[in-house]
Amino acid sequence: MSDTEISWLTRQRVLSAGTALAAGTVLWPAGPATAAPKESRRRSSEWTARRSANGWPVLDFAPSHRVEGAGKLGVRLAEGDAATVLLYVVRRYCYEIEMLEPSDVVGHTANKQIHADMESSQLSGTALTVKEVYYPLAAPAGNGMSGDQITVVEDILADCQGVVAWGGEMDPLKQSHFQIDVPPHDSRLKTLAAGINNWNDHPGKGAGAIDAFHPSCVSRSRKARNAR
Repeated sequence: MSDTEISWLTRQRVLSAGTALAAGTVLWPAGPATAAPKESRRRSSEWTARRSANGWPVLDFAPSHRVEGAGKLGVRLAEGDAATVLLYVVRRYCYEIEMLEPSDVVGHTANKQIHADMESSQLSGTALTVKEVYYPLAAPAGNGMSGDQITVVEDILADCQGVVAWGGEMDPLKQSHFQIDVPPHDSRLKTLAAGINNWNDHPGKGAGAIDAFHPSCVSRSRKARNAR
């Protein structure tokens, strides 16, 4: 079955549950269009270290990578296994939550003004944000992603086997944030990237072929969450 057919089936699941607006629109409500409350805003500071908080070298530039199956969507990321893994995260987000526009995803940035250490990982091209305007830093969790969206995200994290961290489980909270959570040359990153490449080469595996709501996936996600 093709990715397009599987994606359509996933959308049909959501339509039947009454959580989508219409075919071709977002699969779940995109979240609140309000910024974080004033009391949760944090002062910016300049990141001066040569490595980001997750241990990767800060880059002056990172190339753009196309997200397969997502039209013209691309994101700037560090070359190699880190890009392979983060592109997989975005691809599943597009297939299972909602299709994203180029302005929705931000990867590498050269702006060293950050509000939390996790944001420094974008300086190394090993982190990205998805719809940050809807899920800003330190916004209340109850005003963010829906339960169904979180179910999908937790399944993605389980797939990534501890290599990817999500800002929805970090302090301060930032549900739009995803980052590589192992250092360069870590064998877990290499193994995961090889697995993703294998899935990409075999239709019916990986992104587009996963039902995050299947009982076995929910059970796996719960075990992975408890282990984090």
